[in-house]
Amino acid sequence: MLLDPENTLFVRGATPVLLLADAPVHDALPLLAAPDGAVPRCEGWGIVPRLTLCVVDGPGDHGLVVPALAAPVVGGPDEAGASGGMADWCEDAEQAGGAVVLSLDQLPDVLDWSALLSSGTVRGGFMPVPA
Repeated sequence: MLLDPENTLFVRGATPVLLLADAPVHDALPLLAAPDGAVPRCEGWGIVPRLTLCVVDGPGDHGLVVPALAAPVVGGPDEAGASGGMADWCEDAEQAGGAVVLSLDQLPDVLDWSALLSSGTVRGGFMPVPA
């Protein structure tokens, strides 16, 4: 299933994050329980980060594709170009061995990690890059 890049936000970091809004896989993802800020592994799911397309692959028929080159990327020292930002995000994910994927009803106006991780409505977790 293709997800509109406007419904995503790629966040750079030592452990990169992909935020999804109105994702068709929302109900298939586990409810996130991270009261201490430690995001659990999302069992049965994986992520393939690429410059042009990012694939979130789940068990069975669950999964989605994001046209990554057109998606917004925030964080990191070089926020000037979207393609540079996405290439850097992909490199962050490869180095971390995966990314945290969080599914929400809508993208937040402000990134408040403690509020997101303790909201009780967010789904997802850490998804590894396949070996």
